[in-house]
Amino acid sequence: MVQKYLKGVLLMNRYQILIEYVGTNYSGWQIQRKGETIQGKIQKVISKILKEKIIIIGSGRTDTGVHAFEQSAHFDTNIKIKDSSKFLNSINHFLFVYGISILDLSKREITFHARYSAKARIYKYVILNRKSRSVFKDKRCWHVIKKLNLVKMKKGAKKLIGTKDYSTFRSSSCSAKTPVRTIKSIKFFTKKNIIEIEIKAQSFLQNQVRSMIGCLKYVGEGKWSVRKFDKIIKSKKRINCAPPAPAGGLYLTKVIY
Repeated sequence: MVQKYLKGVLLMNRYQILIEYVGTNYSGWQIQRKGETIQGKIQKVISKILKEKIIIIGSGRTDTGVHAFEQSAHFDTNIKIKDSSKFLNSINHFLFVYGISILDLSKREITFHARYSAKARIYKYVILNRKSRSVFKDKRCWHVIKKLNLVKMKKGAKKLIGTKDYSTFRSSSCSAKTPVRTIKSIKFFTKKNIIEIEIKAQSFLQNQVRSMIGCLKYVGEGKWSVRKFDKIIKSKKRINCAPPAPAGGLYLTKVIY
């Protein structure tokens, strides 16, 4: 690892990391005054290895209990990392015990930004639809006992696609400037008693995905008709939303640049 200067000015090096983590025991991604966070754990380890204060910038927040197959983040350092494999091994030696693994490290241009350069984000929600709970998937999925009607859920999902005002699904603590978002696609994958719902958009409002899944469950259970769900979307009123799906079933699967 070497430092690089140009006419006496220290040049910063920007690196992107891809992160896998189990969010069960964390207070979300972003550093907070109380509680352990993913960002905090990673910053502490990388700062220790590079021997300088490192700030990690993520592609976006994940809430308490939410997991990630491939979260994206970047950090700047005065040091040029020559051996990425050795660096990754060092990081993961300390992080793995905390349910965090750094999958990849790549040098990026200083103009790259993990959050603002992202063109799309893909989330997946996992539902276990059977009578018995799973000892293997506990806190990694939503256990729903009543048989869900996938045909109706898919029809309801079509009402969510496009550019809309998603105020119905917006958390009261959401700080986004506008409730308008564009959902590019919603796909369903099923295998035995597992239902996976994949949602793709450039960005999401706080609690939007879990709120939409909670509503789709109501449709699948027959509590709401597709027509009623459509009216609830158009009402733009949070009070009409079904209870959000539990955090444990939600995964950030990929950030596209």
